[in-house]
Amino acid sequence: MASDACTTHTEYAHIVHTPGLLGGEARIDGQRIRVRDVMAARDRGGMTPEEIASTAYPSLTLAQVYAALAYYEDHRQEIDRAFEDEARFVEQFRREHPELVGDCASQRG
Repeated sequence: MASDACTTHTEYAHIVHTPGLLGGEARIDGQRIRVRDVMAARDRGGMTPEEIASTAYPSLTLAQVYAALAYYEDHRQEIDRAFEDEARFVEQFRREHPELVGDCASQRG
């Protein structure tokens, strides 16, 4: 695991980058929760900041959630690019390894 000595603090309270940890993506300090995880809970999960802190990521404070939201607003390209890169990776993996990818809907029964 990457050392805290390599962690780069940002101008946003609670938000850091650590090379070798979560691909160096912006994350909540002291957590393995990326800024884009918080954004997914809000934008894709329809959760409020309070719901994110109390339900999705109860280890986070409301201040940490708001810091992630603020970071995203000022770094949309960086975070959106990470979402897009992951989506491309998943699609490529599905094409190259269809035998390893099951249909979740049919498995629910």
